[in-house]
Amino acid sequence: MWNELLDKTDHLPALLWNLLLVGISVIAGWLIKFLLSLFVRKPAANKDEFTLVHSILFRLGKAFNYFLPLLILNMVLPLMRVPPKYLPLMGKAAEIALTLSFAALVIGIIKVLEDYISHTYDLKKSNNLKERKIRTQLQFLRKLAVALILVLTACVILLSFDSMRKLGAGLLTGVGVGGIIIGFAAQKSLGNLLAGFQLAFTQPIRIDDVLVVEGEWGRVEEITLTYVVLSIWDQRKLILPINYFIEKPFQNWTRTGSEILGTAFFYLDYTIPIDAIRKEYERLVQTSPLWDKRVCTLQVTNITDRTLEVRALMSAATSGNAFDLRCYIREHLIKYVNEHYPGGLPITRIVKN
Repeated sequence: MWNELLDKTDHLPALLWNLLLVGISVIAGWLIKFLLSLFVRKPAANKDEFTLVHSILFRLGKAFNYFLPLLILNMVLPLMRVPPKYLPLMGKAAEIALTLSFAALVIGIIKVLEDYISHTYDLKKSNNLKERKIRTQLQFLRKLAVALILVLTACVILLSFDSMRKLGAGLLTGVGVGGIIIGFAAQKSLGNLLAGFQLAFTQPIRIDDVLVVEGEWGRVEEITLTYVVLSIWDQRKLILPINYFIEKPFQNWTRTGSEILGTAFFYLDYTIPIDAIRKEYERLVQTSPLWDKRVCTLQVTNITDRTLEVRALMSAATSGNAFDLRCYIREHLIKYVNEHYPGGLPITRIVKN
């Protein structure tokens, strides 16, 4: 049957026949992709599956648009009516294009897995320690995998040329001296890469961690192979090399959990009734939705020749809640002192002899 079809189309001009084969490859590839998309959509029954299906179609759709037609084109390439001297060149071009499209397909699969895991481990929870651990490793591994795929794709393409194979042999001959030179030239970059591995698996910081770095308070927004992006509270971005977090000290407020203690200091006169202030403080904290019901303490922590230093210690589920709770306590406790004990604020006394 196939031979009969070839005999019937033998009278067609070579250009028209070649264009026909290309058109059949494109249409057949897109038709297969369409049928696959229908098959993937069919089992979608709930929101989670729909999210995964949407990710598959979004991440792999464009890659399949090129991969399937190129795959079919490679299969029908021997049927094209071109001069024999052009066949190797066309075959090489089709092979390179297919390799690139396959690399794009693999990268798309990696991104689908990342989307699925990110959806499963949502950072919106108040206590998201486990989620931050996984998301940090996931982001680093995804970027590393994509980089490796790109390098391997470039190697496959280059090694498919005979001239590049000879060049590779020449490079391997001088790898001893060249390796030393490259090692010295790239030691900073390699140090950052190794620091990235250490950061991803020992995890002194994670995605969405709250840090105090260089006197700035912010959240870890992104961890790349070479740098970390810290989102500062006032919407600025602090960019730091990744080995900074291996070599220098910094504060991590969410290292073992999101719960945190907050303090507010008050400087009051010696005549202030501490018991009354403590009772009002406890009332304010216990009626606030920002308090997580763990710690609520007020103590005199220091005295000077003029004032008492009173420390209010409170706990909250997150650092953001702790900041708001501290501000709330400062505002309302000072208001209480002003209204009920106006003489309890620091004053300077002059005694006449």
